[in-house]
Amino acid sequence: MALHFTHLNFPLLFLITICLCINSTFAGKAHNFYPFFKVDADGSVHRYQEIKFVPPSYNPQTGVQSKDVTILSSKNVSARLYLPKISSKNQKFPLLFYIHGGGFCIQSAFSPMYDSYLHRLTAEANVVAVSIDYRLAPEHPIPACYDDSWAVLNWAAQGTEPWLKQHANFSRVFLAGDSAGANIAHNLMVRASQGSHFLLSLTGMALVDPYFGNGEPDGLWTYLCPKSNGIDDSRFNPAAHPRMLSKLNCSKILVCTASKDFLRDRAWTYYETLKKSGWEGELGIKEIEGEGHVFHLLNQTSEKAKVLMNSLVHFLV
Repeated sequence: MALHFTHLNFPLLFLITICLCINSTFAGKAHNFYPFFKVDADGSVHRYQEIKFVPPSYNPQTGVQSKDVTILSSKNVSARLYLPKISSKNQKFPLLFYIHGGGFCIQSAFSPMYDSYLHRLTAEANVVAVSIDYRLAPEHPIPACYDDSWAVLNWAAQGTEPWLKQHANFSRVFLAGDSAGANIAHNLMVRASQGSHFLLSLTGMALVDPYFGNGEPDGLWTYLCPKSNGIDDSRFNPAAHPRMLSKLNCSKILVCTASKDFLRDRAWTYYETLKKSGWEGELGIKEIEGEGHVFHLLNQTSEKAKVLMNSLVHFLV
C-alpha cells in the first residue's frame, strides 16, 4: 500500500482523543479515522500528521547520550538507546525498555516529543533506556507491533550491544510505555511470563494512560487488528482475563492515569482487576488531578509532569 503524509498541527491530546472516538466509513472499502489516517478504496494510506525525525544526540547539561541501532533490517525494526552520565568505566544502571504511544498507528521513537522525553527520563531515573521503534498499523496490522517489540527484547537479551553489555544491569529490567505503548508493554510482559526460555528477568512494568478496551466495540482496534478475537481479546481487554493477570512474572507494577483522561476508567479497571487476581507483586497507581491523556508528553516541564516523572523515577530505583 502506498503511504502519504499530510501535515496538520494538531496537539497530540486532541488527536488521540478524537481518533479513539470517531470512526467513519465511506464509499467502497475506504475508511477514515480522522484525524489519524484515512485509507482510500485502493488501499492507499494517508496520515493527517507528519512525524518529524530528530537524530541521536549528546546533552552536555545532563550528560545523556543516544544512538540508533537496527534490530531487524528486513522489517525496519530499530531502537534508540539512551545512556546516562557515566562516572566510572563499568558503572551499571537499570535497563528500561520504553514503548511509544500513538494509537498503534502514528509516532516514533525518533520523533521530537519522544526523544526529548526519553532524554529527560534517562537523566532523572539514571537508567539505560531502549526506546523501541516498531512498525505501524494499518500497513502492518497488529500484532506486528507486539512481535517487533518482542524482537527488540530478545536482541537486547543477547548482551552483545556494547552500551548494554558494559552498563546495563540485567538483573533490574523494566518495561514502560504510554497509551498504546502501555498496551504493548503489558502484552510483552504477558508473553515473557509465559515463555520458559525468555532470557531476560523482568523486574517491573509502568503503564502510563494505558489504551485498553472496556468490553465495548472499538472501531480503531477492530480495524488495526483484523484477526482480533473481539471486544474481550486478551491483548486489548486484559481485565476480562484475571487469571492471565495473576501470572504476570514480575515483582512490581505501576499504573498511571490522569483525572481528565478519557481512558481513566480503563486504567483503574486494570489496576483493580490485577489487585483482586491473586497476583502477589507490589502494585501501585498514580492519578494526576486536572490533567488529560498523555499531558506529560505535551508539556514536559510542567509541575504536574514533574510529579509524574518523580513517580516513575521512584518506581525504577
